[in-house]
Amino acid sequence: MIFASFLKAVGQVGDPRFRRVLILGVGLTLALLIAVYAAVLWVIQWTVGDSTSLPLLGEVTWLGDLLSAGSLLVMLMLSVFLMVPVASAITSMFLDEVAQAVEDRHYPGLPPAPNVPFGEALRDTVNFLGVIIGANILALFLYVILSPFALFIFWGLNGYLLGMEYFQLAAMRRVGRAEARALRRRHRMTIWAAGVLMAMPLSVPLVNLLIPILGAATFTHIHHAIQSRSRAPSG
Repeated sequence: MIFASFLKAVGQVGDPRFRRVLILGVGLTLALLIAVYAAVLWVIQWTVGDSTSLPLLGEVTWLGDLLSAGSLLVMLMLSVFLMVPVASAITSMFLDEVAQAVEDRHYPGLPPAPNVPFGEALRDTVNFLGVIIGANILALFLYVILSPFALFIFWGLNGYLLGMEYFQLAAMRRVGRAEARALRRRHRMTIWAAGVLMAMPLSVPLVNLLIPILGAATFTHIHHAIQSRSRAPSG
């Protein structure tokens, strides 16, 4: 079920609605990272000013430049780890369009899905953004302590987060929030395994930017496959 769903998602990657969501997600992610760095520079300038006094050295004017350069290096390193998770979170706000494109092509007999209010979608995005950034920052310590297993930790953590979030988004459109959570609990291992499949290409530059789109499409197929199995007569 997992690989069949993934291959169907890959087969639709050229859909114009997929491209639109990809451009929106990447563009907003870059804008957010630039805004955060600009805020860091403002804090440094406000704190240090044009000059400051240091013990033994007296008044210096280069401290602000040094901190600015250091903060740029820190932001670049963090971006390597956070670019895709942040893009995944931001893109989740537009994934209803991806799911609809999948259903239009593969499940044309379905009735129209109710629209998720923008405020609710924004709230879910902010919550997911906070969880995924916090989890990946905390995981940086595990990457250092358990460096031989860093890649597996990255896959397992982000596979769990992406799987749970994308399945919730796909299922919620059709069965509501409460039933989506119940389905997610009942099929957590399948969802986690599919999430790990999504997380593995996260370490491949450029390819990783497609993962939010492929993830949303894949989990839309997985949700419909689970629902189809549950409706099938036993025996």
